[in-house]
Amino acid sequence: MTTMAQQTTAIVKNSHGTAANGSHGTAASAVRRHELAAFLRHRREHITPEQVGLPRGSRRRTPGLRREEVAQLAAVGVTWYTWLEQARDIQVSVQVLDALARTLLLDPSERSHLFQLAGAVDPTPATACPSVTPAMRAVLEQLEPYPACLQNSRYDILAHNRTYGLLLCDLEAVPPEDRNCLILSYTNRDWQSAIVHLEETQRLMAARFRAAMAGHLGEPAWKMLLSRLRTESPAFREVWERHEVVSHRSKRKEFLNRHVGRILVDHTDLWLSPDVGPRMVTYVPADEESRNRLEKLQAIASER
Repeated sequence: MTTMAQQTTAIVKNSHGTAANGSHGTAASAVRRHELAAFLRHRREHITPEQVGLPRGSRRRTPGLRREEVAQLAAVGVTWYTWLEQARDIQVSVQVLDALARTLLLDPSERSHLFQLAGAVDPTPATACPSVTPAMRAVLEQLEPYPACLQNSRYDILAHNRTYGLLLCDLEAVPPEDRNCLILSYTNRDWQSAIVHLEETQRLMAARFRAAMAGHLGEPAWKMLLSRLRTESPAFREVWERHEVVSHRSKRKEFLNRHVGRILVDHTDLWLSPDVGPRMVTYVPADEESRNRLEKLQAIASER
């Protein structure tokens, strides 16, 4: 039987352990807040008013922008932004971080640093993803006339070759924030009209997205994508409520391309890491007719 003294000792030990762990987490959080505050101050002080369309004036003493100017441009409260630069323990939404990144004219590396310091995930699909190396772009080009692209686990299209760019629609005409296969499959009419078995494709994509999302439930980028799909597509809402889950697998697909007609291909995912994350998606022609049509499509794309 456990004595009262033993119970007391166990409680004290557990209390000390919890305190130590909590203290460590608090200390790390404080360090990150101070790094974030210093980074924001540095960027603010190195941006001239002219760069953001503000008059300099003759009585300006502050190097760069004033705090109230940053707050106004980012549409946040001056007091709240001041607290942020003072490393106060406050919550920062991804929407506010996005506004600050644009206001402070951050480049992709600086934007990524900002979100990391804030302990948040950037919800904007990467147009310049670090994983898209020149070597990978060269591989995409060498696969021509086979359509190929690089995607992440959210179906964002990170890079593609010219044939893929004309396979389902004119992808170059699609804004970067909309270059997501789920968004396109459920909202883009040109993309939809090129998929022969559209309803089946939509259902399988939603089921794969649900399976992948299980490992990213708390991440803002995933939640924002899901919210957008549910808002913009009644068809997606209906399929999503079925709670279907499937894993990725190779599959034969049929497309009706507006330039060259019917194309039958074998879809293969080439994974770029041990995790089910970034991948190279390839489409290999399943018959000679499809091969010839893909060669014609490549020629059309090359002339653009």
